[in-house]
Amino acid sequence: MHLSGPNRRDALLNLAGAAAALGVSGCTRGPASGPGELVVATGPPGAVYREIGSRIAMLLDEELDGTEVVTVETGASHDNLVLLEGGEAHLGLANLDSVLSTEAAEGSGIRAVGRLYDSFVHLVVMGDSPVQSIEDLDGRPVSIGEVNSGTEFTAEQVLAETGVGADPVRLDQAASAEALASGEIDAMFSLTGLPTPAIASLAENHDVRLIDLAGTADLMVGVHPDAYFPANIPATTYEGIAACPTMSIPNLLLCRTDLPDGLVVRITDSVYRGAEALAEERPEAAQINVRTGISTGVVPLHPGAAQWYREHKPA
Repeated sequence: MHLSGPNRRDALLNLAGAAAALGVSGCTRGPASGPGELVVATGPPGAVYREIGSRIAMLLDEELDGTEVVTVETGASHDNLVLLEGGEAHLGLANLDSVLSTEAAEGSGIRAVGRLYDSFVHLVVMGDSPVQSIEDLDGRPVSIGEVNSGTEFTAEQVLAETGVGADPVRLDQAASAEALASGEIDAMFSLTGLPTPAIASLAENHDVRLIDLAGTADLMVGVHPDAYFPANIPATTYEGIAACPTMSIPNLLLCRTDLPDGLVVRITDSVYRGAEALAEERPEAAQINVRTGISTGVVPLHPGAAQWYREHKPA
């Protein structure tokens, strides 16, 4: 089952009682039977969150007997955190910098299943654009991502720290790529895994470039060293686009604190055992492994996830 479109919030309200219906209060140890329904908050069209979140949901649907796993299309990180905090979703993906902006690390009812993969900041322009640096965005219309998305949060942080006065437009990944190609905007930010479908499609049909963000990365790492890391988008990522310095941000799979321990053990096991199959569809899933999975920063692991890591720690 999949919910999407402008009425997704109204649809989610109908799921608000799902946590109670699942009987997820309290904790259990050992085997857990699958609940009747499990709600997974994913992301917007054209984004890796939507694709990898949907594939994780399919994997869980196969592994949890008697459970219908429901995927909910969202704006991404911030939306997902709101839904988790409100009990309207049970699992969701979020960027670590978005998590740090909330009270998730301070008892908001959210815990981590594990670190999945890293997202990379893209600043995309057309090949013939006069924009050569982030400073050139001053006064220009720039998509900073959908409202309440991780892209929006990070782009706003970047623009604030650099002092660049871009004219922000809020579009999802797919709509941003279309607006860039049609000349409605001069650039688009995207915070996503590699490759992101919207940018890959854009690059296949148009001459586009990535703006070097090495200096921006150094600035952001200095301000928030727990969330941002210097990185590079390889030349092999997108057709015709050269390698480009940027910064990366870890992505976490989060869950409600009140999910039973035994259920989260099964969820964690399913995700990590299924990582190889996930990577066949989404390359970033190849980063999912036990060694880095526990590196969730300030967000504590759910006790069920911690139990699974203890039992499967590398030799």
